[in-house]
Amino acid sequence: MWQPRTAPAAVRWLVPLLVALLLGQMAVAMATSAARQTPTIDEPVYVGAGTVYLREHSLRHNPEHPPLGKLLIGAGVALAQPRLERPVPDHQGALGRRLLYESGNDPWEVMRGARLPVLVLTLLFGLVVFAFARELAGTAAGLAALALYALSPDVIAHGSLATLDVPAAGFLLTSVWLVWRARSGLPRFLPLAGLALGAALATRMSALPALPVLMALAGWSVWHARGRSLRRALLGAALVAVVAVAVVWAAYLAVDPRLRWAPQQPVPVVRGLRGLLVQLLPFPEAYRDGMRVQFGLEEHAWEGYLFGRLYTGSLWYYLPAALLVKTPLGTLALWAAGACALVTVRRLRPAAPYVLLPAAVLLAAAMHTTRDLGTRYAVFLPLFLAVAAGCVPAVRGRWPAPAVWAPAVWVLVAFAAVSSLRTYPYYLPYGNEAFGGPAATHQHLHDSNVDWGQDLGRLADRLRERYPGERVWLVYKGSGVPSYYGIDASDPLAVPEQRVRGLLVVSDSSVAKARGRLAALIDSGRPVDEVGHSLTIYRR
Repeated sequence: MWQPRTAPAAVRWLVPLLVALLLGQMAVAMATSAARQTPTIDEPVYVGAGTVYLREHSLRHNPEHPPLGKLLIGAGVALAQPRLERPVPDHQGALGRRLLYESGNDPWEVMRGARLPVLVLTLLFGLVVFAFARELAGTAAGLAALALYALSPDVIAHGSLATLDVPAAGFLLTSVWLVWRARSGLPRFLPLAGLALGAALATRMSALPALPVLMALAGWSVWHARGRSLRRALLGAALVAVVAVAVVWAAYLAVDPRLRWAPQQPVPVVRGLRGLLVQLLPFPEAYRDGMRVQFGLEEHAWEGYLFGRLYTGSLWYYLPAALLVKTPLGTLALWAAGACALVTVRRLRPAAPYVLLPAAVLLAAAMHTTRDLGTRYAVFLPLFLAVAAGCVPAVRGRWPAPAVWAPAVWVLVAFAAVSSLRTYPYYLPYGNEAFGGPAATHQHLHDSNVDWGQDLGRLADRLRERYPGERVWLVYKGSGVPSYYGIDASDPLAVPEQRVRGLLVVSDSSVAKARGRLAALIDSGRPVDEVGHSLTIYRR
């Protein structure tokens, strides 16, 4: 571990100032961009479920995700004190619409409250990134890592939404950092690591592949710190696992102390090795049924879109390819350099398994799924690889000379910063310069990479300002209710093609997947405008 030296007074106050500035700009970027975004596809489900968890203590909604993240979102919703008209719908999508649009609430206010806990967590995870990299390679490493994290378009985009991806990733990184700290002979960090790991498992089931990895790393930390004792290593690994499992149980008990569970949707039967593994999980039945629902979703024939190709199923290389589009070029270069530095630099090598192994296992698991729907499934990479990239300024050697190497690192950080700042406030459809920037992302990717239903409010403003009184036809992919925002639009697929005259507005994901009549309508129209790099307006 890097040993800090006594710094001059000017440096001691400069570092907290730089940390505050980086996190401050991140907070402003997240808050101001989210303030103009209507609910994305997943958000109403989590908002509705979290509200019911807190008010009715019922686990029946959204079992495919554990409750902790939704409890936090629900706590933010409670700040707005919304009404929920009865009867409460059993369907989770209908529940979200009922809360946001059918109970007399202001959806803008409700969503501000729902997004606040995730935004705060995202900022706190930035401190973890800084602390982890600083411990590995010094203050410059911490600042470089924090800069890449705080300027990551994917982290800003999803860290400002009431979703579960960034919280789960941040809890995992926190757990890994605490396990690393235990390696220095500080066993008190192991229970804390178990708490953070349990929080991740209680937020998203996609964190499960990290459980054996964190247990192994915990055992290795104890082995290194406690005189290579196998018994103590096994006890350390078991401690982390037991605490993590306890946190998952606590999350379910917080919703319903009686753990009543009556699924409102058919639970798939999972056979073979998967079924056995689910049955052996030491979690509540609601968690295990949620896993079965997830495996059932894996059997669905999802449509993917990559570099102009529409396909059914999944491509094993989808996530790496999508990350090439969605990550700033300077960040990509530093990720690669950071991974190499951890493996090749002797004093950094002990940290390599802690930083790289969990990320690699999680990425492999994400690449194995059948849902090619966005880089949010790999949003843990900007966290873990920011820590790795932060170690690059610490590299010393004959070539490149430190006088050349260190400035080159900061040039790449600046390049990533400029790329990120240029996309403001449209972080969801971000694409780097090699692929044409945010305006061209829809040509390469779809769904949450580009168009997740976030720009309905902006569309309403655009139609009112530029096209008042014109007939509007809308094909919208999202969870918002167009009429609430003042959009008077008709379905172009419900009438003969020749009757579709005026403005045809189509979500870019629908453009990418257009077939048949919709493709004919688009081909016979003329693009005249776009909204938020996620909606295209055609004139017919």
